[in-house]
Amino acid sequence: MNPFSHFEALLAETRLDGRYRTFVEFERIVGAFPRARWHRPDGSTREVTVWCSNDYLGMGQNPKVLSSMHETLLQAGAGTGGTRNIPGTNHQHVALEAELADLHGKEAALLFTSGWISNLAALGTLGQLLPDCAIFSDALNHNSMIEGIRRSGAEKYVFRHNDVGHLEELLRSVASERPKIIAFESVYSMDGNVAPVAAICDLAETYGAITYLDEVHAVGMYGRTGAGVAERDGVAHRITVIEGTLAKAFGVMGGYVAGSALLVDVIRSFADSFIFTTSLCPHLAAGAAAAVRHLKADGELRDRQQAAVARVKELLEVEGFALAPTQSHILPVLIGDAHLCRQISEFLLERHGIYVQPINYPTVARGQERLRITPTPFHTEDHSQALVSALVAARAELGWRPKCPGKAA
Repeated sequence: MNPFSHFEALLAETRLDGRYRTFVEFERIVGAFPRARWHRPDGSTREVTVWCSNDYLGMGQNPKVLSSMHETLLQAGAGTGGTRNIPGTNHQHVALEAELADLHGKEAALLFTSGWISNLAALGTLGQLLPDCAIFSDALNHNSMIEGIRRSGAEKYVFRHNDVGHLEELLRSVASERPKIIAFESVYSMDGNVAPVAAICDLAETYGAITYLDEVHAVGMYGRTGAGVAERDGVAHRITVIEGTLAKAFGVMGGYVAGSALLVDVIRSFADSFIFTTSLCPHLAAGAAAAVRHLKADGELRDRQQAAVARVKELLEVEGFALAPTQSHILPVLIGDAHLCRQISEFLLERHGIYVQPINYPTVARGQERLRITPTPFHTEDHSQALVSALVAARAELGWRPKCPGKAA
């Protein structure tokens, strides 16, 4: 077999069924968020409004964050020169880990280069080190959690999404003496729904399981200090390990886990993807710490963001667009066809200067293709009206019939 012909055939297949991913080149503009400069393929540029950013609160352009990063860059330079062991543990890493442990009310935290790596490292290490471990994973868990569980070699049980009854059936089927980990998310990024965190904690306590909660899409966004859904629901103290990111609501880069000093030390000591990776640049750690401190102390951006979400959601519903039954700041407009989803995205960008990325398989199941809209505190009423008007125009011009939530096309 000619490997290059095989690769060409694979790419051709992704184009045929609408899965081929193209990148739209943007340049963020400090002080203009959520506006960005679109660099078109022909070399021209145009300012557009971005509606799908994971910089949920605009902290990537917050003056306190930028100031902290500038100061640290001048003081400490660009990189660390090594892994955390040789000699890449900087003061900024230690300070950020202390902020994150305090945010979640845990004894310790450990910093990684991304949220994907933190899930891979933590789940992979804990599942591998616990003898005869069984890991119970929500059916809609993120790829990084799935890969971490696979890497661990532990026996995996997949429970139906947010179905605590099914989870209990699976827990009951496993010998009581076996170590158990329940791995789940608080906010699921493609549907916007929220886990029954307290009910899962009840089961974990009944069956002696560790709880591993991915709060990637919730940290900064929910709770009195922005610690996530577990804080909002008053159950953070019942979660064994909380995993989060610094690249979404905190606006910078990196991932982390927080938990007991013992568990964090085990992950630090045994996780290959921590031990052998160059540590995060000091200015990124400093910027993330500034973002965490700001959102701990001030909930104004969270309040404004929730108001923006409510406004856009109401406008979409009035116009009859089909939304997944979201319970969060994520508004998935269901399309149900990969090619149409891309056509609508391109129509919005080229005709209306609005960018919403099409979400296709394998990120979501076939027939569940969607536009994932994430309003921010900086999307105005005019932005919102323009978005919905553009979607109405796309519907009329492209012959798009909104599909029913939860139904395959």
